[in-house]
Amino acid sequence: MTERIERLGLIGDVHAEDRLLAAALAFLNRQDLDMIACTGDLADGPGSVKRCCELLVRNEVVVVAGNHDRWLLTGRMRQLPEATARGSLTAKTRRYLHQLPATVELSCLHGTALLCHGLGDDDMSTLMAEDQGYAVEHNWALQELLRSRRYRFVLNGHSHHRMVRQLDQLTIINAGTLKQSHDPGLVMIDFAAGEVSLLDFESDGQVTLTVTTSLDGTAVQ
Repeated sequence: MTERIERLGLIGDVHAEDRLLAAALAFLNRQDLDMIACTGDLADGPGSVKRCCELLVRNEVVVVAGNHDRWLLTGRMRQLPEATARGSLTAKTRRYLHQLPATVELSCLHGTALLCHGLGDDDMSTLMAEDQGYAVEHNWALQELLRSRRYRFVLNGHSHHRMVRQLDQLTIINAGTLKQSHDPGLVMIDFAAGEVSLLDFESDGQVTLTVTTSLDGTAVQ
C-alpha cells in the first residue's frame, strides 16, 4: 500500500453474497489498486458468511462492521428474512466478526477518509441522494461529521444506494450493496484523477462500468 491511497476499490454491504463477493474481488484485484475496503453487513443473506469472511481475509480487505453483523453477534433481529443462524458460525468466523471495528481512518490523496457503515459511529444513520433541508439539518450523525471538519471523505454503505455527494468540505461516497435483489454493484475511487467509477454486475456476475463521476458528484464527460 502506498503512503497515501490514490486508488481504492470499495465494496458495499455484502449480505452473505459470497459468489458476487468473489467476482468483485477478482475484478478489483486486476485494477492496480492501493487498497480494497468494505462497508460491512457481511451477515444476513442467501450465501455463506463463512466464505465471505475467508475471502475478505485472503484478499487483505479492510472491513468495518455493519448493523447486521452487530445484530447477528448479539442475537437480535433473527426473524429477518435470510437471517444468518448464529449456530451456523464457526468459532473462527465469530472471532473475525467480533474484531471488526466500527470505523477506520484512511490516509488518502487530498485528505483523510473515514470508512464506516452508516455515518461515523452510528451504523444506522445514512444520507440519501434526495435528502435536502430538514432531512440534512436534522441528521445528527451527518452534522457531527460536518462540524468536526476532520474528514475530507466518508466511505460508507447501509442505504444500499450507490452515491457520490458533496456537502461543504465533505464528500460522501456510498458503495451500495452486493445484495442481488437490490441492484448490486461496487465502486472504484481514483483520488489522483478525482473520479469515482460506479460499477454494476451483469447477470453472469461480470462487472461493468455504469457511470463515472467526479469527487464532487458531477458527471464526467
